[in-house]
Amino acid sequence: MHSFFKALTVIGLFTASSFASPLQARGESHTITFVNNCGKGTPQLVQSGKVLSTGQPFTSSGPFEAGIAYLQTGECGLNGDKCTTLEMTLKAPPAPGAGSSTDVTLIAPHAFNVGVGFKYANGCDGQGQSCETADCHSAFRTPTDYFAQTQCEEPNVNLVVTFC
Repeated sequence: MHSFFKALTVIGLFTASSFASPLQARGESHTITFVNNCGKGTPQLVQSGKVLSTGQPFTSSGPFEAGIAYLQTGECGLNGDKCTTLEMTLKAPPAPGAGSSTDVTLIAPHAFNVGVGFKYANGCDGQGQSCETADCHSAFRTPTDYFAQTQCEEPNVNLVVTFC
């Protein structure tokens, strides 16, 4: 009888591993790409005070949390101060409502300098927002403007950031 339970355990482990999600098998990743239609400036991707990209695509191995992007036109601080700034977290949702989230912020010390928009790709395709003028209504202007956030609940989602 003991070998019978051992056989069931082996079969159970094999069955459970057969249904492992592709995310577990491949690992989580997210690519952020930039389109600069302004004719000036350099895209910046910053995380924790470190510049990760100056316009080239950036791919994270695993979740990408608390990143910002802006177009450096000469007046922007390292954290996007004085400029239109995107805030982003890209991650596979560990629970409903806890996946990726991106928004445009104009909360001081941020201020409009160029139009910016974003769209998700490889999941939630086409969902995004844009802020083309200083008086756009889709940006965070106060810390409670939660409508400005665009969420995506797909694993391995990518982000396309467009300036102008």
